[in-house]
Amino acid sequence: MSSDRFFPSRPVLAASVAVFRDGRVLLASRGKPPGEDLFSLPGGKVEIGETLSEAALRELREEVAVEASLIGFIAPIEFIERDEAGRIKYHVVIAAHAAHWISGEPRTGPEAKEIRWITEQDVAGLPMTEGLPDILEKAFALARNSTP
Repeated sequence: MSSDRFFPSRPVLAASVAVFRDGRVLLASRGKPPGEDLFSLPGGKVEIGETLSEAALRELREEVAVEASLIGFIAPIEFIERDEAGRIKYHVVIAAHAAHWISGEPRTGPEAKEIRWITEQDVAGLPMTEGLPDILEKAFALARNSTP
């Protein structure tokens, strides 16, 4: 994480994407704080001039080498963590999207330690970032009601 994300002066805007392939969603365990080693959706910081959708797809490509087609916006996720003194250590607002896989076999890297394609039934057994089970429930519903 870049230093502007630690003890920020304002919330950091990010975008993520739940990619579906053959009824499974792509999750990656985070390689960096916050949430290191927890499974989450690929995603990251929105850059100046990018739309939320563009950022979600760029981050997917950069983190795990996958291309996808967006099917919709899921919901915002807010992540706020305080240090021992009560100061805001992280404040990230993430715009979560859903998409259908187009191409690319996911690969691990500095930001994605482990990658899994999971079914809806697998969600309950994984260590995940806060709020992700609810986002995945909405994402699976959205994916079921769209065509690849």
